[in-house]
Amino acid sequence: MSGANRPTAPSFVDSVSLIAGREITMRLRSKAFLISTGVLMLAVLASVVLGSLFGGQSEPTKVAVVGTAADAVADSDALEAVPVDDEAAGEQLLRDGEVDAIVVPEPGAHQGQTVDPLGITVIGLDQTPTGVVQALSVHPSVELLDPAAVDPGLAYLVAFGFGIVFFMSALTFGTTIAQSVVEEKQTRVVEILLSTVSARALLTGKVIGNSVLAFGQILAIAVLAILGLMLTGQKVLLGGLGGSVTWFVVFFAIGFVMLAALFAATAAMVSRSEDIGSVTTPVTMLVMIPYFLVVFFFDDPTVLGIMSYVPFSAPVGMPVRIFLGHAEWWEPIVSLVILVATTALAVAIGERIYRNSLLKTGARVPLAEALRG
Repeated sequence: MSGANRPTAPSFVDSVSLIAGREITMRLRSKAFLISTGVLMLAVLASVVLGSLFGGQSEPTKVAVVGTAADAVADSDALEAVPVDDEAAGEQLLRDGEVDAIVVPEPGAHQGQTVDPLGITVIGLDQTPTGVVQALSVHPSVELLDPAAVDPGLAYLVAFGFGIVFFMSALTFGTTIAQSVVEEKQTRVVEILLSTVSARALLTGKVIGNSVLAFGQILAIAVLAILGLMLTGQKVLLGGLGGSVTWFVVFFAIGFVMLAALFAATAAMVSRSEDIGSVTTPVTMLVMIPYFLVVFFFDDPTVLGIMSYVPFSAPVGMPVRIFLGHAEWWEPIVSLVILVATTALAVAIGERIYRNSLLKTGARVPLAEALRG
């Protein structure tokens, strides 16, 4: 056969494209991937609903008001006055369920003979309208030395949301990459692949393919969260979350590339599926620790500050600080630069381990040997 008729090896870009496309196709056909995505979507919806409840952004309670009683109701933002001509008209609205209570002037109020300091009487249907009574109650003025910028319950839900999305997405796709590497090595498919493409192209294709899926999943979750906030009327929370969600997507996209390379590299050191857990445990811990830290220390500025600059926890710590208003404008940029540099270093080291371990079967390849080659 003449040299002109020999098939040429695919270029690096073509090889990476083929491998990435293969990874994406396989994952989209996987029930585990679809189930995990569905679970994440449900978790996001639950967080949005709970945020609506904790956010206290409910509509004002409607009450029927008679005459001068409207003055007492006008001072409360939690109540919406529905003027009526007399008590009988208010009673009809109350029985029809259009209002929650009737507020009428106390008998004798116009003559100064009142028992209630507000000079009004609240009428309920079959039980005391506690919400209306509390809204009309007289409270002393309260001042806080260090007022919280965000409700603690809401802050916890946001921190938990970022933490669980990062944890489940990174762990799901990272484990998938590790299993794929070992399966190809165990079945010796990798030997066939390496006869056509380089180890670097194979690793790059796997990382890019799974990163695209993970990034797409995060984008879908972000869009779902924004739509949920809009539909539940949480416009204030939506405004506060917009910037932090954007930064979370950016940080996750870069951080996952780092984790994916490490998952693939460590998995290449073994030849059996049973050994995956032992070699990927250190990388798994890098995914789990940020989740537990942000859940238990979501209100600790010191812990969140440290997390914001540690590359493995920055995708969670920095967006939470941005939401809470604790981060200066330049801090996300500095943290992102650190993350990019660390990712480049991790990919270089991971590629070396992957390349030196991929064709070695049998016992686990020691880390020193994998690095040395």
